[in-house]
Amino acid sequence: MSTSTEPDYRLDGFTAATAEVERDFFHATISDDSFVPLAAHHSPDDRDSYLLFFDQSATWGIPGSPAYVALHLTRDAELGTFRFSQETHPLVPLGQRWLIEQGCPPEGIGLTNTHGLQPADPLTTLLENRLRTGPEDRMKVLDHYTNDEETWALLHDTDPASAELPFRVFLEEVSFQENTYTVREGAFATADAADDWLSDRDTPLPPAPALSRAEALAS
Repeated sequence: MSTSTEPDYRLDGFTAATAEVERDFFHATISDDSFVPLAAHHSPDDRDSYLLFFDQSATWGIPGSPAYVALHLTRDAELGTFRFSQETHPLVPLGQRWLIEQGCPPEGIGLTNTHGLQPADPLTTLLENRLRTGPEDRMKVLDHYTNDEETWALLHDTDPASAELPFRVFLEEVSFQENTYTVREGAFATADAADDWLSDRDTPLPPAPALSRAEALAS
């Protein structure tokens, strides 16, 4: 795993717009010595910065906590102030999608640091692209859990084409021996059915119908 470097917030000469912003930014970045920069985009006019980090301290926090921090900074050059918004995410493409929703150009938030891991196969890349670039209101995260070698996220897919199996589990599994990871998507009729599978794991992950052909091609 890559070690962290100091985040480039580009806030020299800027102060928080309000006392509330100052307080919230302090709490949002209190463990930023554990942040590993993964992606960054700064607008040409330096008004906006879009940042994605891997938070190494999540490993030592509440079990299951998401490990990725997405941060959007907005500066007012005339006033010399800044504001920000921030979210944590269980999967990299979900963090990237949130930054895109905040106004980041999709091509601007590609990873510059994969913290030592590469997608194991084309299907992983396909699924990550789908999560990253999907419509803002299509997928809603209902639940998630992260540990050292596995992360899962339960999402509700509101696309009419997914109406029969609208609850999707995205399962990321890491192989530290190979320095790779895979992402797979499972489809369920109800959230309870997805929860049951996540608890029992006594059958293979039911593949999402729309991706069954892609999975066959990737295998």
